[in-house]
Amino acid sequence: MAAEKIDRAERFKEVLGTAMKSMAHDAELTVSFGNEQPQLVGHKIKLPQVSGAATEKDIAITRGLADSFTLKLANHSDAVHGKYIPEGKNARAVFEAVEQARIEAIGARAMEGVANNLSAMLDDRYGKMVVNRSSNRKDTPLEEAVGLIVREKLTGLKPPAAAQAYVDLWRDWVEQKAGPKLAGLEDALLDQQAFARASRDLIAALDMADELGEDPDQGEENEEQDAEDDSGKNSDQPQGEEQESEQSAAEQMEDAEGESEAAEMEAQQIDSDESPDDADGEEMPDGEEPWRPQLPFSSLANDNFYRVYSNQFDEEICAEDLCDAEELTRLRAYLDKQLSNLQGVVARLANRLQRRLMAQQNRSWDFDLEEGVLDAARLTRVITDPLHALSFKVEQDTKFRDTVVTLLLDNSGSMRGRPITVAATCADILARTLERCGVKVEILGFTTRAWKGGQAREKWLAGGKSANPGRLNDLRHIIYKAADEPWRRARKNLGLMMREGLLKENIDGEALIWAHNRLLARQEQRRILMVISDGAPVDDSTLSVNSGNYLERHLRQVIADIEGRSPVELIAVGIGHDVTRYYKRAVTIIDAEELGGAMTEKLAELFEEHDQQPQPRRRTRH
Repeated sequence: MAAEKIDRAERFKEVLGTAMKSMAHDAELTVSFGNEQPQLVGHKIKLPQVSGAATEKDIAITRGLADSFTLKLANHSDAVHGKYIPEGKNARAVFEAVEQARIEAIGARAMEGVANNLSAMLDDRYGKMVVNRSSNRKDTPLEEAVGLIVREKLTGLKPPAAAQAYVDLWRDWVEQKAGPKLAGLEDALLDQQAFARASRDLIAALDMADELGEDPDQGEENEEQDAEDDSGKNSDQPQGEEQESEQSAAEQMEDAEGESEAAEMEAQQIDSDESPDDADGEEMPDGEEPWRPQLPFSSLANDNFYRVYSNQFDEEICAEDLCDAEELTRLRAYLDKQLSNLQGVVARLANRLQRRLMAQQNRSWDFDLEEGVLDAARLTRVITDPLHALSFKVEQDTKFRDTVVTLLLDNSGSMRGRPITVAATCADILARTLERCGVKVEILGFTTRAWKGGQAREKWLAGGKSANPGRLNDLRHIIYKAADEPWRRARKNLGLMMREGLLKENIDGEALIWAHNRLLARQEQRRILMVISDGAPVDDSTLSVNSGNYLERHLRQVIADIEGRSPVELIAVGIGHDVTRYYKRAVTIIDAEELGGAMTEKLAELFEEHDQQPQPRRRTRH
């Protein structure tokens, strides 16, 4: 019977793989099954493992994932998608969700079986998510709601029951703002380019036109017009004057480039030299100086460019103060349930780290002493030679410096889903492991209180929208576990990361200063700061009214300050994002599942680098 079940599972995999190749029109498609996260990469698709004991529901979910991936291969062009995708983070998320709804709607409208499979997949996905209890739209993901509303418009299928609440929260607003745009999407269903244009119109109607960037079609029209104009000029120009005209144009180009470079250098000089107070030539509306975050060390070498319009609404808060105890218990239980398999893997890695740390704390002995603990291994000498003196030994402690580790977790919206779940679990298990080794651990998180600016932006708008205002969002710095707090008391707090609406935008530079300054106040001999992030700092409200690299430039300045002069050891782990271009000591991982291994290895390297175990010393008696 067991062999029959295995054969049935293998037969299902074989048939499903063949069907996927046919639906995707891709003979080179490779389909594999395993416990990794389902994903589509190039011509390779990973699906969940299918056992002989799989239920009809499990099979339907797997087929839904397979249909979603193959429909994307058959009906989606990365080139077209890349051409029309918006620049802003929020608009980009909506654009991605709407395009995914289009891809799946094509298959659902054509085949009823595919529609049922996709519905089973979505029911499973949203059933595993924490149901959002908030009645405030600001705390719910707009892109998820828009994607499900578009799916409903294109297929007539209702959203999954688990997602119905927050879809209804957004539905009236979305349809009021963009009802005609939603209705027009169906006409462009089979034309990705036309659908992308319609999606951009939809995003503009949802008050995100400022995030779209330049119109790609307008750019093409201008290029074509320029080509036609050049062609017309060349045809009308006398042949004898052609060479002279080209030479004149070349000279003008060189002059223009020279002027452009000079202007750019002058602008950079002004940007680095001028003080924030006179950058816009006017005082703040309330007559106060703009607030600047205190860098770890004051130095004339630091560029004095970064400022904050108002820190009045910033928040440093303990996790237990953001929601009640009952909800924290529920969120923690959800976190444990989601990662029951991953916990075993990370726990093994953590135990390996613990063995390596404890080995560095092993004790050595001084032998052949005149007093101390009797050395039983040398009693044979006394028996064979009664005149031989007894031998004693003394235990010596290996030097292991008092250490504290801070884990600073990116709590931005792009971490939503698997990355933040894995990060929370790894932080939890590492905290427990390091605590057993006598290493204190602090777990911190950073995000913002609102999307696209909060009360600080409203204050700026009310004050007349002064130029170059600096950071225009309200920070939220979260303490999940203080260094002196036992792990057992803070365990529930990490479940807060599973709360819908918590993860918003990320301003890394100020978060790094905050975590670093907390470490500087500690008394431990050794202080380590580990940053876990999946991208560069992004805050649409701030970047829309300052230079495009405003936050990134500040982050680089803070990192250079810490790495160059601080006693704190700084390391970083990037999830799908190359952080090595920011941090000297860093590692980048592609899959969130690799996070546990990366964290334990980097910590082990740090400890082994400075705390090598000394060799036992032997002292002979004369």
